[in-house]
Amino acid sequence: MAKVVYKFGDDISTDAIYPGRYMATVLPTETPQFCFADYTELNKKLNSGEYPKGSVIIADNNFGCGSSREQAASTINGHELVVIAKNYARIFLQNSINLGLNLITCPDLEASVGDDIELEGKEVVNKTTGKRFGTLPLPEARMAIVEAGGLIPYTRKKVMEKYKV
Repeated sequence: MAKVVYKFGDDISTDAIYPGRYMATVLPTETPQFCFADYTELNKKLNSGEYPKGSVIIADNNFGCGSSREQAASTINGHELVVIAKNYARIFLQNSINLGLNLITCPDLEASVGDDIELEGKEVVNKTTGKRFGTLPLPEARMAIVEAGGLIPYTRKKVMEKYKV
């Protein structure tokens, strides 16, 4: 079970997730410190470790819109956050899959900061309210990439299988 630590509305851009002024820092080991940098309390709590790995952030529609910077997915992945949104911007979704960040699409989600959330199969269960919400799972091929840890580990695995390395 995980706790909702932050709730966003519609149209959260990649610049809000990973501000452009930090684009000189692109290493996945360094990007997490700038995750939601302009949301100072959230950033501070993420960087201090106050929110444990697996904590949930929720959002409404079009999460990750804007530029195509993959650091937006990388910075969230670095904190091992779970993102549940009603839907995602197309490029952000693909960048997240390529980097192994599992995003949960839950169009009817109702949750608030502090709620306890649990994933049960193809449902998100809000343990605080007792309500259950269906998810839209990723296609099998995309889920295989996420489960492998991203596109590079997935490709490496496939090559090793093919050549029996």
